[in-house]
Amino acid sequence: MSTPALPSNRFERRRAGTRRALVRAARQILAETGDTSASIQAIAERADVGFGSFYNHFDSKAELFEAAVVDALEEFGQAFDERLTGIDDPAELLAAGFRLSARMADSHPELMQVLRRRGLGHIHSDNGLARRALRDLQVGIASGRFTTLDPVVALAALGGTLLSLVELRFARPEADGDEAAVNLAEMVLRMLGLSPDEAHEVARRPLPDLDRPSCL
Repeated sequence: MSTPALPSNRFERRRAGTRRALVRAARQILAETGDTSASIQAIAERADVGFGSFYNHFDSKAELFEAAVVDALEEFGQAFDERLTGIDDPAELLAAGFRLSARMADSHPELMQVLRRRGLGHIHSDNGLARRALRDLQVGIASGRFTTLDPVVALAALGGTLLSLVELRFARPEADGDEAAVNLAEMVLRMLGLSPDEAHEVARRPLPDLDRPSCL
């Protein structure tokens, strides 16, 4: 889960811990089945909190599950921030993101299952990975690195391609995820205006940072 700053007093820390437990339980349910019909009692029992605690934090199950998706997507974005620090080229950042996503299907399966099941509705959200990807697209367009004219349309294409890659990793686990990610990254970079030769090279640059342990 993403890690917000800890509250300063005991009551607020306990309250924040209860909320995190409920969000964690909702994330587990989304990852396991995607079924949001579980009762509030069942969610509270999975979270190991009292039934009445639920309404101290959420007005409905829909609000809780939405918070769980946002939490997962923010964790996804934080993983990118941590692992890809030091890469300034927006083209290389996008390519590295595809490769990191393919690997996270194995290292963070719960997180990626949530993305797989609920990510489509958040491609244009203002948090998580979408915010970061839009930023990188805007930088690439402003610098002339990308020739596409509309970053929002480009974000739709990137998001759909990424979700397809995640689906491939789970639906066809025998497939080479790294190779698929590299090939998709190359295709996306060509779509954004890089030459075939440059897209091929950028998509295959060494990524040693992806192999270091994550704090997530």
